[in-house]
Amino acid sequence: MVQIGGKNYEIVQNHKEGWNPEVFRDRYSEVLERYDYIIGDWGYSQLRLKGFYRDNHPKATKDSTISSMVDYINEYCNFGCAYFVLQKSKDQPQAKAKSGS
Repeated sequence: MVQIGGKNYEIVQNHKEGWNPEVFRDRYSEVLERYDYIIGDWGYSQLRLKGFYRDNHPKATKDSTISSMVDYINEYCNFGCAYFVLQKSKDQPQAKAKSGS
């Protein structure tokens, strides 16, 4: 389980040991919070992050759904690169309730 930006994520795939928590935290941007999945791929010693929606998400286009991940890896990533897939956890931390006086 990975927690960043107040959201919990699970590592669902770690191809060629692509997961590096320190570099991920440095590269992470709040814009990725809207996505259900985050793909991180390595090229030229740089980590690139891209967000994907679940397949039935109302805002998703064909290219932005997780089912197009294999196409993304094959077409836009370096051949044989290390990568990882994070899935937003269904169990998110609850916001602390304000105590009224």
